[in-house]
Amino acid sequence: MTHLFILFQFLFVPLFSGNPFLIGGPMLMQQTLTEEQKINELINYVEKSNAMFIRNGSEYASKDAADHLRMKRKKAGSRIKTAREFVSEIASKSSMTGEAYKIRFKNGKELLVKDVLLLELKKIESRPMGWLRNNSNVTIKQTC
Repeated sequence: MTHLFILFQFLFVPLFSGNPFLIGGPMLMQQTLTEEQKINELINYVEKSNAMFIRNGSEYASKDAADHLRMKRKKAGSRIKTAREFVSEIASKSSMTGEAYKIRFKNGKELLVKDVLLLELKKIESRPMGWLRNNSNVTIKQTC
């Protein structure tokens, strides 16, 4: 019986004590990402997508596309403040030609990168509390 009481105190009392770090820690509190973290998650999505990216008429593997976006992000510096700005000003079109970037999934469906990344950003921003970030075991599901 003593063990049950100790277990009860450990599991339930901290929930009502006002200290969210005693059980569940920050998992009990809403976890929000910074804009830079959202941008990094979008680039990681690109890298793990296993799709072909079409930039200025040439096709690039997802890893190469992600590297290109990282380079553009670095060059933009503090000019880009939000993930939405990143999508609309960096990740959607060529800065040299203005031509829209496209993505071709394994099933042959071709979409604008802007549309795909805005949808992914919406998913990132609507994740429930406690979502484990940067999980290397997460697989990308093709939703298009």
